[in-house]
Amino acid sequence: MKKTLAIIGLGLIGGSLAIALKGFEDYEIVGVDVSQPTLRYASEHGVGDRVTERAADVLPQADVVVLALHPQGILDFLTEHRDRFKPGALVWDVCGIKTAILEGAAALPDTVDFVGCHPMAGTEFSGVEHAFGEMFRDSHFLMVPRETSRPEHLALLERMAAWIGCKDVYRTTPEAHDALIAYTSQVMHIIAVAVCDDPTLFDCKGYEGSSFRGCTRVAALDVGLWTQLFSLNQPALLEVLDRLIGNLQSYREVLASGDREALAKKLAFSAARKRQMDLPGPDLLA
Repeated sequence: MKKTLAIIGLGLIGGSLAIALKGFEDYEIVGVDVSQPTLRYASEHGVGDRVTERAADVLPQADVVVLALHPQGILDFLTEHRDRFKPGALVWDVCGIKTAILEGAAALPDTVDFVGCHPMAGTEFSGVEHAFGEMFRDSHFLMVPRETSRPEHLALLERMAAWIGCKDVYRTTPEAHDALIAYTSQVMHIIAVAVCDDPTLFDCKGYEGSSFRGCTRVAALDVGLWTQLFSLNQPALLEVLDRLIGNLQSYREVLASGDREALAKKLAFSAARKRQMDLPGPDLLA
């Protein structure tokens, strides 16, 4: 008899998971979403094995539940449906923050095993129409277990990560995860949108170099999603922003001084750090 794996939220990530997980072991992949256009598209394009809008009907039968909603949506869903999850079920999320999500998961009964997860993949697009099964190929799968997490569920997550093409699984803490993401992802989005706030932006249209396009690629972001991600990871993100502002101020000061030798020395220091970062060697996340 097939088991049920429910994916709550069929956006870019949830939709891609529903495609990538088809055929995994003996699970039927059930996509859940409240949007009728999303459900029609998913049904017509084989996103998952079947789809429905009724989470309340699926949860009592679901052996595994993936929460692929916006951060606040996950927190609200956990509270609203806390008593509907199947006893013994594994529940995991794909959210880009972990401290707030793990705190919200405390609302679940002890019979439900929640593990925070973050497959580090995505594009600048959103919506199920942009979902594709190779989304997670060669990506890192970050896992944040709780003290009560069951070993068989952690092993199941590792098999799922391998099935969708992730290169490795890295276990970490909520605090370490959020500090990492604040630096490697969230502050990069803030840089991109801040660059686009410059009053000369449209004067440059048609003359952008590849460095400008690369820097601002993620600026056309999903406002609702990133407002939640930034706000719910405020402490870690503010710390990274403060360091960045200090580094920018340091460059401004050496440039304003007119000291070319000092400027060259500072540039050489930064460039050497980037080159060292790019050297082949053991993957720190492996």
